[in-house]
Amino acid sequence: MSSVHTTSLSHVPLLKRGKVRDVYDLGEQLLIVATDRISAFDVVMNETIPDKGKLLTAISVYWFNVTSDIVSNHFITTSLDSVAQLTPSERELLSDRSMIVQKTTPLPVECVVRGYLAGSGWKEYREHHTVCGIHLRDGYVESSRLDEPIFTPATKAEEGHDENISFDAATELLGDRTAQLVRSYSLDLYQAAAANVEHNDLILADTKFEFGLLPNGELLLIDEALTPDSSRYWLASQYQPGQQQQNFDKQVLRDWLESITWNKQYPPPSLPEEVTGATQAKYIEAFERITQREWKT
Repeated sequence: MSSVHTTSLSHVPLLKRGKVRDVYDLGEQLLIVATDRISAFDVVMNETIPDKGKLLTAISVYWFNVTSDIVSNHFITTSLDSVAQLTPSERELLSDRSMIVQKTTPLPVECVVRGYLAGSGWKEYREHHTVCGIHLRDGYVESSRLDEPIFTPATKAEEGHDENISFDAATELLGDRTAQLVRSYSLDLYQAAAANVEHNDLILADTKFEFGLLPNGELLLIDEALTPDSSRYWLASQYQPGQQQQNFDKQVLRDWLESITWNKQYPPPSLPEEVTGATQAKYIEAFERITQREWKT
């Protein structure tokens, strides 16, 4: 079982280090490395979730292949054979947790689709009967399935939380044609993925997509796709509207952090093995339910 917190490559320049991913510049392409880092309340933990990066990479690759008929994506390969600059030890470290992708100019908007009322959407609905300014009918309860999925964009935040914005605000940032296009693609992707996992006892409550532009203006789906880090999956057989649902993400970690005395500021507390182990088990179950394949370390 492997565990990788941070990567540093001797002959490939680092472009960006996110909460989970280290992104390297290969010229016309990018090398995206999914580490085993995990964050909660916008703080990256010191401990890792073993194999998390490999699980996220495998789930993204699965969805990039399944959804490529809806919209093209940036994924090229998981093979590192073309990256001659890697040392043997670096190649081993990055194996199964890396994607080589096309380089794009990312759009400055997160494309969120909600099929159910949860999280910040439920909070806003409870107060105003709206979600991101979209008025919804009366009668919904927490975790209700919406009459139809809604597109609720957000601005990207390098630090802290993304901020929900209206579609008009997204149009101002993206232009009318691009905004219409990403909304259409996002809704189509959500509905296809939700139907796909429905047979595996999963509900896709909501998800967020990112898109980027090639130099020729073509729009591609980028970043990760439909992983437990970017999506809210629920167990369908235990679904009950009117309450919170069982999530396939880092809820185990969040719940433990809420149970202790911590101000949710850096530095984070040390995580016990039972928390990292239980969190890893959730990611493995998500992988196996989504892909219908057994996870083998």
